[in-house]
Amino acid sequence: MRVVAGKAKGANLRSVPGDSTRPITDRVKRSLFDILGSDVEGSRWLDLFGGTGAVGIEALSRGAKEVHFVERSRKAIQVIRANLEHTHLKENAVIHHDDAFSFLRHAFESVGAFDYIYVAPPQYKGIWKEVLEALDQRPEWLAGEGEIIVQIHPRELEPVELRNFREFDRRKYGSTILLFYESAGEEEGER
Repeated sequence: MRVVAGKAKGANLRSVPGDSTRPITDRVKRSLFDILGSDVEGSRWLDLFGGTGAVGIEALSRGAKEVHFVERSRKAIQVIRANLEHTHLKENAVIHHDDAFSFLRHAFESVGAFDYIYVAPPQYKGIWKEVLEALDQRPEWLAGEGEIIVQIHPRELEPVELRNFREFDRRKYGSTILLFYESAGEEEGER
């Protein structure tokens, strides 16, 4: 696993020992950031299940203004810190040692809205759907033209009823699906 493009291009990233995280492959990460394109530059990110930090670090490498990593595992936090140090991208990163649901309940006033919210929780537990429902209860987490991006395994896919957000794109890469959501009031996006 490495940084695909930008300031830290080619830097290898450490993995979290064990199987508690859902790492994104370089192929999927490259595809994701190709889809987002130049919109990443100057954006604010919330990586709700930080893991190794690979997605947030890629965003920082490509010019994101700020990335907040939320992670409850001490091992994963150590890996995120090491990866940020190794890539020289820690200046615009904030790490929150917290559970994603607790963070969504109490942290908005101190951190504000984000342009991108990345959701890649542990697999096969339905957590991705619970996070979307929690965000739907607090739509202020997403900036006006922002996007929520969910990374899941195809077997996890199921309908989710949302009032404030709507799915506007879906991409499948082998054993990974990326789901893209925007404010329900936004015009149909082009990707």
